[in-house]
Amino acid sequence: MDCIFCKIISGEIPSYKIYEDDMVYAFLDIACDSYGHTLVIPKKHCVNALDCDDEYLAACISAVKKIGNHYVEDCGFDGINILNASGESAQQSVFHLHFHIIPRKADDGIDIWALKDNKDLDLADICAKLKL
Repeated sequence: MDCIFCKIISGEIPSYKIYEDDMVYAFLDIACDSYGHTLVIPKKHCVNALDCDDEYLAACISAVKKIGNHYVEDCGFDGINILNASGESAQQSVFHLHFHIIPRKADDGIDIWALKDNKDLDLADICAKLKL
């Protein structure tokens, strides 16, 4: 398999490890786009959150919480953003499930929510179409 994240897990490609357990590996994103940007991945290859088995998905979220709490309680951050892109249309660029943790400080200038203003959407109609 030619997966960069699987190669990081196996040690074939070096990384800046933040956390590891039996099911999860977390490391700094080499893009260096924000201080402490961390990726949390399952050690079992899956493409994204939609095809990951529940056990590994839960382990990833548990690790995200553990790392996020550490960043806030021990490292001086005020909060975190947790991001995931599942699928090419959602801008997923590496097709191995990963969660981004972006450590945040007040007034750090990062705008995660640069989305369009869609006040003309009909929420009742959308709910009727999407309701499970």
